[in-house]
Order: sequence, then structure tokens, then C-alpha cells
Amino acid sequence: MKKLFTLLMAIVMVAAAAFSVASCGSSEPADDRPVLKVGMECAYQPYNWTQYNADNGAVAIQGKSGQYANGYDVKIAKYVADELGMRLQIYAYEWESLIPAVQSGALDFIIAGMSPTDERRAVIDFSDPYYESNLVVVVRKDGAFASAEKIADFTGAKLVAQSGTFHDTVIDQISGVQHQTAMEDFPAMIVALKAKSIDGYIAEEPGAIADCAANSEFTYIHLVNNASGFTVTDLSNVTLAVGLKKGSSLLAKVNAALGKVSTERKAQLMEEAITQAAALGV
Repeated sequence: MKKLFTLLMAIVMVAAAAFSVASCGSSEPADDRPVLKVGMECAYQPYNWTQYNADNGAVAIQGKSGQYANGYDVKIAKYVADELGMRLQIYAYEWESLIPAVQSGALDFIIAGMSPTDERRAVIDFSDPYYESNLVVVVRKDGAFASAEKIADFTGAKLVAQSGTFHDTVIDQISGVQHQTAMEDFPAMIVALKAKSIDGYIAEEPGAIADCAANSEFTYIHLVNNASGFTVTDLSNVTLAVGLKKGSSLLAKVNAALGKVSTERKAQLMEEAITQAAALGV
């Protein structure tokens, strides 16, 4: 009888454990949607940045425990993934590694504040634009160029831009400028401007707004492309688009999804991203 009782108790405990596991599983069904792997720097606010909580809809960065990506690019990536019926995964990459990652298939998309230049179009495909902006110059409030109004006012200035970007190519439009060696990313340029080793750096206006909100000693000179600002003959250089592998079957679907986002909605998403970046001080 004792052995029978022990056996019955064991059966009851196993059944209870199985029921408990089944119950827990049923409350959180597995997400069996196909995965969409999206790459970005996670260091280019307000387009994308890294934070250390999931606030404001941030998405976990794969392979980076406790780190989450957020920003305008993340908001667009989430929307596109939902429209495609796919499960979003975000990966942090160095800027120069993004295109090779898409070419190799390690990433499905680049959504990283990247412009669809002719050089890039030669090696990957791009979607229709999801944002358009002016190029501006971020300077110190106490610097010699804080009162500049047009690019001609930057004669003699030490200016820099991120390596591998269109931004770096426009600096030489300024007569007498001291074109500094391009830097790896925006955090590096921010450090250089704080240290006064440069007079300013080139940025897109939303990024400049976010940088100035996070760094009280900074301001930016508002410039208008092809007017007071830099000459841009190819507007694809100042628009942002989703990068995909050549011949990707997802291109038409991405364009269809982006076509549903109004100009007003894009502006709202960017305003949200700028506000969130400023609050975090990223």
C-alpha cells in the first residue's frame, strides 16, 4: 500500500507540473512569424540610439544584453515589420559594416538614416524615401561661427563629417574651409566639438536638433539646401531610404508599406523621436 501510495503521488505531481507548464505556455503563445533582421548603428540620434530600458517602445538589440534601440528608424522598422507580418529583430553595426551585412544576407534591411546615393545603389537596392532633410552645421554657442547664416560664413572653419557619408563630400563647397579628417560616428564628433578641436560638424537637421538638446553648449546653423546651404544636385543624397540586398523580393512590399505613411505622420514620428532623445540625453 505504501508503494502504491507513493506511485500515485508521483503521478499526480508529474501531471500537475505538466499542467502548470502548459498553462504558462498558453498565456504567452510563441511568435512564429518570420524574422526580419534590421541593422543600424544605434548611435545616430534621433534616427537611432541605444538606451538601457524598453521605454517608449524600444526594441531589444540582439546580442546586447540589457540594451535597446529606439529612434525614428526604429519606429519605421516596427511599422514596416508589422505591415510585412514579420517579427522585428534589431542588430547594432558599425556604419561601414551595414552594406556588407545586407549583401551577405546577415541583415534583411538597413534602416539607419542612410541615403540612397548612386554609389550605394550600385551595390544594394533602396526603397522609396522615408524622410527628407536639410544639411546643417552644429557649432558651439561660444564659438567663432555661432552667428553664421550661410555656408560662405564658414571660411577658415575646421569642419568635419562622418566617414563614408555624403556629408563629408559637401564641406569643400566652402571656400577656405579647413576640411578635417572624417570621423567614425556622431559621438566622436560631439566629443571633438566639446573639446574645441573642431569648429563644427555636418549633420541633418533632425540630428542637429537632438544633439543640441542633449548638449547645452551647442547650437546649429539652420541652412536650406540649394539656397543658404550646401548645393545638392541629387536629392537622393538628402533623403533616407531602406537598404536591401540586390533583387530582394521584399522591395515592393516595403514600398507599399511606406506609401501608407503620410508626410504628417512622418513629421509626428520624428518629433516624438527628437523629444525622447532629448529626455534621455543621448
